[in-house]
Amino acid sequence: MKIIKILIPTLLLAAISISFASDKIYSFANSNQELIFESLLEELRCLVCQNQSLADSGSGLATDLRDEVYQMVLEDNSHQTIKKFLVERYGNFVLYDPPLNPSTSILWFAPFLMAIIAVGLILFFSNRPKQN
Repeated sequence: MKIIKILIPTLLLAAISISFASDKIYSFANSNQELIFESLLEELRCLVCQNQSLADSGSGLATDLRDEVYQMVLEDNSHQTIKKFLVERYGNFVLYDPPLNPSTSILWFAPFLMAIIAVGLILFFSNRPKQN
């Protein structure tokens, strides 16, 4: 009975490891296509993981997006055309470096605003007279 308690988790762990090891190998007609593909995978964000690029993510959606980008590269679409298509389909969130426009301004300015508020609160509370 004790061996079953050890064997089952070990087999599950092995099955999970094998499932993540099934990376596809993409082949291209020329090195330019390969460069476009690799640069897009680094510039595009996994919509599931959110903090990983398509190159780094192991999610199913990231695999589907990699396959879609691969097909578009093979069809000789340009870097900008592929990026534009994915932004139209998934929004600016798919980009690691979204453009500065009214809908993404909070992404660009929120960190600075939060830092200013934090410094203001620190100054406000440090200058208050102490109460006994």
